[in-house]
Amino acid sequence: MNVITIESDAFRQIIDKLQGLEDKFIKMKMEADTPLSERWLDNQDVMLLLKISKRTLQTYRDERKIPFSQVGNKLYYKATDIEKFLKKNYNKINNF
Repeated sequence: MNVITIESDAFRQIIDKLQGLEDKFIKMKMEADTPLSERWLDNQDVMLLLKISKRTLQTYRDERKIPFSQVGNKLYYKATDIEKFLKKNYNKINNF
């Protein structure tokens, strides 16, 4: 059996990084367990999901294409509304 020794600061950094990973996994699991109908997305989430710019998302709001909720300066979107938006804009190809 090999014994490896490291400085206490290096050990603490490893423990902190592992704790950070554990926290992220717990958050991901909680998000995965949350039904789509109960999830709220912020601007960044929607922009990444739709692969659009902040300005395009603003245009969708201005044109009333995507419903949203605003708390202070922060904007939120129901995940189900984003799904409806995608389905509404779905173009089916015949014989595909």
